[in-house]
Amino acid sequence: MNTASEIPEPEKTLPSSTVKMFPPPVRKKLRLTNVRIVSQVFFFTAFLVLCWLTWTSRLEGYPVSRILEMDPLVMISTMLSTGYVYRYLGWGLLVLGLTLLAGRVFCNWICPYGTLHQFVGWLFNVHKAKENFDRNRYRDMYFFKYAVVTVLLIMAAMGALQIGLLDPICLMYRTVATVVAPMVDMSIDAIPGIDPLWVDQIKFAPGVPSRIFVGSFWIGLFMLVLVGANLYVPRFFCRVLCPLGALLGAVSRFSLVRINRDVHKCTDCNMCMNRCEGAADPQAAIRVSECFSCLNCIDDCPEDALSFTMVGLDTKQVKLLPDVSKRRMFFAGVVGALGYPFLKIHGTNTDANFSPDLIRPPGSVEESEFLEKCIKCDQCINSCPTNVLQPATWAEGGLEGLWTPVMNFNIAHCQLKCTLCSEVCPTGAIRKITVEEKLGKGDFVEQGPIVLGTAFFDKGRCLPHAMDIPCVVCEEVCPVSPKAIQTHDEEVKTVFNQVVVLNKPFIVPDLCIGCGICQAECPVRDDRAVYVTAVGESRSSERSLLLKKRSGSG
Repeated sequence: MNTASEIPEPEKTLPSSTVKMFPPPVRKKLRLTNVRIVSQVFFFTAFLVLCWLTWTSRLEGYPVSRILEMDPLVMISTMLSTGYVYRYLGWGLLVLGLTLLAGRVFCNWICPYGTLHQFVGWLFNVHKAKENFDRNRYRDMYFFKYAVVTVLLIMAAMGALQIGLLDPICLMYRTVATVVAPMVDMSIDAIPGIDPLWVDQIKFAPGVPSRIFVGSFWIGLFMLVLVGANLYVPRFFCRVLCPLGALLGAVSRFSLVRINRDVHKCTDCNMCMNRCEGAADPQAAIRVSECFSCLNCIDDCPEDALSFTMVGLDTKQVKLLPDVSKRRMFFAGVVGALGYPFLKIHGTNTDANFSPDLIRPPGSVEESEFLEKCIKCDQCINSCPTNVLQPATWAEGGLEGLWTPVMNFNIAHCQLKCTLCSEVCPTGAIRKITVEEKLGKGDFVEQGPIVLGTAFFDKGRCLPHAMDIPCVVCEEVCPVSPKAIQTHDEEVKTVFNQVVVLNKPFIVPDLCIGCGICQAECPVRDDRAVYVTAVGESRSSERSLLLKKRSGSG
């Protein structure tokens, strides 16, 4: 017979409402998010390493543009604008295949821009769980990215390629090349007592003074605004603006593996909403097009009601199509159709009226074709050893040419034997050339050298022409043979009771290749006495300066 002390106490149970408020602790298991974090760190590091390898002394055949070439939006948009897939852009099929298999895995496992946004959101997330439930619910404004990608693809099909403005991979490359890399290099140079050997090992551009880029402030500010928006709307860019995410979201409706919810196990505790990156509503009918496959909801679910499995468990618990009305898509199509003429009426990129400062890198295709191919990634700018390549501002090419590469000879010149920009261009806007082709040697003698533009003199600012001060710097540095800058016969004058010998320079346009070294080295530093314009460039016969080359000039 049991004594009172041996009688077991009855089990204490909590009301069901209390169970929902305090769900049981998550059992120890392999946290899938840890695997994702490893993937994110790997690809983000790989991206930075590829940007670091883009510098001239490290390039050595590395596929430094591979992440750009894996971007399916770049592949599809350039195919629409040009009619074919250039070189290695077929790698984009790999990402599309991955999306067909497992949804928008790229957005939260591979994309370096997505990783940056998630990290910033995690770092500054000071909200309680209940607040996160509301912040991570789907909102109507998230449809906007589908309108953005529609506008950009329609414009690309009409010949105006502008996806580089908002494509996340292009955004990252452009910002790292023109903002992050020079800031890092300047910071390293400012460290006192650092070993110069280490400086060359870790700088993005070793062996040269810190680079500067015109308009980099606005590029950096644009990135800062997009990243800072995470403080108000989690993953703002990814959820609201990203055209690549919208493209992958539309494809992911066919994915074979996705998040599934077992309604029999779900207790509606909403814990899956606490860290949902895509605002995919995993607590209800899961929005497949918004789901980033981050797997946070699976790790956070205390009831194991969520799983990442093959299609077919419960098709009623998913929303396959993006939440976009036909009316909205119609208006997006109208905006895209009107966007093309809106860009073209600026009128500065035509052969009849082109900006004299719009000097493209050697190997660039004809301007209209260039604008159909250039994605504004600025990889060419990152690889340029002299810093002469700069992102174009509104003044040079208007909105259509914004952040495309141009030569700024006030900063530096184009090296004769350098073709690195053509090596790293992922889309063929700068076609791959050899040094022999650039200089017009070997098999290219009859074709002649690639001409970037033509030099001119402002005689009102030229020291020997206007001020009777001896100067032949431009003639001395001119690299072609015979020289494109020559001088008239010596003129002897008396200035301040001193005899001055003047050699007044002039241009032989038949010989000028527009390398810009004369402008870069001109001692008149503010507004150079010798300057190069785009006229006479060999990529366009319509922009010629001479009716024909004069005999004996080559």
